Amino acid sequence: MLKLESVNRHEFFQTSLISSLMDGVYEDEMSIAELLSHGSFGLGTFNGLDGEMVILDGRCFQLRGDGTTRPALMSQHTPYATVTNFVPSHRLEINQTLHRSDLSRLIDGLLPSANYMYALRICGHVGWVTTRTVVQQAKPYRPMVEATDGEEVVRAEDLDGVFVGFRTPVYQGGISVPGCHVHFIDDTRTLGGHVVDFEISNGSVEVCVGTDLRLRLPVTTEFEHADLAPADLAAQMAKTEHSTI
Repeated sequence: MLKLESVNRHEFFQTSLISSLMDGVYEDEMSIAELLSHGSFGLGTFNGLDGEMVILDGRCFQLRGDGTTRPALMSQHTPYATVTNFVPSHRLEINQTLHRSDLSRLIDGLLPSANYMYALRICGHVGWVTTRTVVQQAKPYRPMVEATDGEEVVRAEDLDGVFVGFRTPVYQGGISVPGCHVHFIDDTRTLGGHVVDFEISNGSVEVCVGTDLRLRLPVTTEFEHADLAPADLAAQMAKTEHSTI
C-alpha cells in the first residue's frame, strides 16, 4: 500500500464539470494547446462531443465515433478534460489474466485512502477490450444521457495498449466522474475509446497521487444557465458511464 507521508503534493487540472457536460454544455474556448500546457497525461472529450480524448506523453489523440483515430489539432477545443504531469508513486506488475473487476480490487489494495485523487496508467497485452465512443452532436444539444443512448459497444482482441484513467473520490460527484473514468488506446494509435470492460494478461499499473485540484470553469452563457445539480445526477452518470474500473 502507498504511504502518503512519502508522496509530494501533486496537482491535477480540470476544465469544466462533469455535471455541465451531463447537461449538454458541449462547447468551450479551452484549446488543446492550452490544455497541454497544464499536463501531459489525461482524458476528456472534444467540442460537440466529437469523440473521446486520450493524452499520453504530451500528445493528444482524438478517438472518433466513426472508428477513426488521429492526433488532435492544437486549435481544437474541449468542453471537459482532466490532465496532470504523470509522476508514478507506485507500480504493480500484472502477470495473470485479470478482468476489470479483478484489477479494480488489486488497485484498491494499493491506494492509501479513498479520499484522494489518483491518475492511473495501465499498460500491457489485452486479450480483449470493449469500448464505446461518443458521436459528434449537432445543435440544439441534448443532455448527455440522451446523446449517448444506444452507443455501439465495440470489441477488439489480442492487442497491446494503454489505459488512461482517473480515480475520483465520491465527494467529487458533479465535479468529476465518481469512481474511475478510463479511456483506452492501442499501441498503434489506431483504435480505442471509453472503456466498458477488458481482459489483460500481462503488463503494469502505475499510480500517480493527486493532492491538489485546479478547476477552471467556462465563461459562457450555456454554462451560466446549466443545471449543475439535478436530483438524478448520480443516475444520469451511472447510465452514461456504464462500467468502468
